Amino acid sequence: MKVTLCNLLALVSVCIAPAVLAQAPAAPAAAPTCFDKSVMYWQAFPPGGESDLSARHQQVVLKKKCPAIDTIIQYKAGAGGGLMWSQMNSLPGDGVNVVGINLPHIVFQPIEGEVQYKTADVTPVYWFHFTPDALEVPEASPYKSFAEFIAAAKKDPGKMNLGGSGLNSANHASHERLNAQFGIKSTYVPYKGTGDMALAVVGGQIDGAVTYTPFAIANKSKVRALAVAMDKRHPLMPDVPTFKELGVDWVDGAYRGIGMPKSTPPEARKKMSDMWAALNAEAEMKELAAKSGFELVNIGVPQMVAFMAEHTKVYVEGAKLLGLGVKK
Repeated sequence: MKVTLCNLLALVSVCIAPAVLAQAPAAPAAAPTCFDKSVMYWQAFPPGGESDLSARHQQVVLKKKCPAIDTIIQYKAGAGGGLMWSQMNSLPGDGVNVVGINLPHIVFQPIEGEVQYKTADVTPVYWFHFTPDALEVPEASPYKSFAEFIAAAKKDPGKMNLGGSGLNSANHASHERLNAQFGIKSTYVPYKGTGDMALAVVGGQIDGAVTYTPFAIANKSKVRALAVAMDKRHPLMPDVPTFKELGVDWVDGAYRGIGMPKSTPPEARKKMSDMWAALNAEAEMKELAAKSGFELVNIGVPQMVAFMAEHTKVYVEGAKLLGLGVKK
């Protein structure tokens, strides 16, 4: 799988075409066996955001596959996900403790140096979603189009406040890229997660958000998407232009997946990876993802070492362009 930095000198985020990922196998050859105990699914962001919605989808489908067990979702939010990720290796490596993880967050945050973990401390076992970036404003916003938004931002540099999920995250990177590639100066306002940010956007407390397509879909009567970072327009938002249509080769977003404590035996990691692949292969999961604007991807244990090495290298280059880790 080839990964490239698009327009390296101008880029402040990473351009990875998600369509390539669809070529990954959707499920293992043999059906995975169910777990003996309930799955403890730890979330690094508050309830109400894309990570929580993903977990709820998986909880429903896993219960149907394995009726004898439950998926118990728990939350430990803080530091843009960094609080949970710095503590995940203290969880029991019993094969049923899993933690929701995100890219590029787990690469960007350690580079900036404000978290208590390193990228190598996180052990991914499956990447299941890719979520495209999107620029969105409240429904009551005076900006009805991307052109109107950019014109207002240029008229009053620094006045526009845009929310996002966490510092040194995909949203943060997207904000910096928006400023750089469209010649504007707006202020990034970080929130613990999309759920917290939603109140500020819907309530008009901020001018908008650099977030993801599922947020616009889930709040279609409350927010207005102005542009999406996709190859083609989103089928659930056919009136929203892509950044490519607006003159910038921007196809980007965030990956969501699961990791496990380093003490988890390799065979247990593989079993969890196979189960998540089986979940993604279910028709119900595909339907839930499509309705919410998620793009399913399938990167499991067999592909993980190569995937992480390649993507970490790309994100490190992106971090240099963002100026992460540079003492000011």
